[in-house]
Parts: sequence; C-alpha cells; structure tokens
Amino acid sequence: MKRGAVLDNAKQCVTTDRAAEHGDMEDNFAVIASYWSIHLGHKVEPVDVGIMMALLKAARAKSNPYHEDNYIDGAGYFACSAECVDVSD
Repeated sequence: MKRGAVLDNAKQCVTTDRAAEHGDMEDNFAVIASYWSIHLGHKVEPVDVGIMMALLKAARAKSNPYHEDNYIDGAGYFACSAECVDVSD
C-alpha cells in the first residue's frame, strides 16, 4: 500500500461521522483516559490515548507487517492525538 493510500484511508476513518456509532472522539478519549488513569494509578490525558493506541498498532505491525489496517489505524490515532492538543496553536 502506498503512503498516500494509507493517509487517505486514515483520513476517511477519522473525518467521517463515526460519532453516531462510537460517540464523540474527544469524549471517548477522555473516558478511556479516566479508566486508564484509575487502572494505572496516575493521570492519563486524552492525547495519551491516541498515542498509546498508535503504539498498540505499531506492536501489531511488528507481529504482522503485512496487515494494512495497522498502518491506517496508527496514522488515524496520531491524527486524533494531534487534535486533542490542537498542535496548530
């Protein structure tokens, strides 16, 4: 899969209205961060959720580097983390 296709697919995943099915991304990441904070015993921020999920996808890619979904989802999770902190500021 070419890099442009990976990014195009990731963009499609993170910019389509998935809120109806999965809820608002920011709200979801905040809830996940709260659960992880309780489990780990220290504060986890919503931005950390996207980064950790991208790392999960990196670990899966290590096990199976031919599964395109890992790269697409990893790119999408990093994009969501960037939005959580609004890196454009």
